[in-house]
Amino acid sequence: MKLYYSPGASSLAAHIALRESGLSFDLERVSLKTKKTAGDADYLRVNPKGYVPALRFEDGSLLTEGPAIMLWVGDQVPEKRLAPSPGTMERYHLIEWLNFIATELHKNFGALFDPGAPDAAKAAARARLDKRLDYLDRTLGDAPFLLGEHFTVADGYLFTVLGWGRLVDVDIARWPHLAAYAGRIGARPKVLDTLRAEGLLKG
Repeated sequence: MKLYYSPGASSLAAHIALRESGLSFDLERVSLKTKKTAGDADYLRVNPKGYVPALRFEDGSLLTEGPAIMLWVGDQVPEKRLAPSPGTMERYHLIEWLNFIATELHKNFGALFDPGAPDAAKAAARARLDKRLDYLDRTLGDAPFLLGEHFTVADGYLFTVLGWGRLVDVDIARWPHLAAYAGRIGARPKVLDTLRAEGLLKG
């Protein structure tokens, strides 16, 4: 299978999930500006949505949307506990976190990257982010991971989104629990491997 990605984009979370899973996969870099792959293919013919991630399977079928890809990856390796078993309350809490990250953090950060967004819209997005990060910092506390003692795909997603703070002047250090959390996740060997593979970390 092949993961279509753009360095540091939301596809980083799916990439982390794949590396943590130990599954075999290939990478294809996508320019989100030109919609071309590293092999000069038209990415819109791969994924008409035009954004990443997308996961292409051996039979030619395609799965898009980060949370869906992450859940699929986690379900392939239940022994890794990247995603709790379907039907358990822990599974629903994982979905709860994935939805919160996607709708309350990812989307508000996204507004700050939009060069065409009015200043008032960006200010409103920052205000919403502050409230959501306040909540997250209180809720996480000193817990090592979002679901407690085990790393899940939601942690890879939250790590990815928190990393955008430095690009849009949102200083995560203002939230000490989140800053410590991001440091822990960022020190994981498979996360470091992922960052290196995307050219985001040297050495």
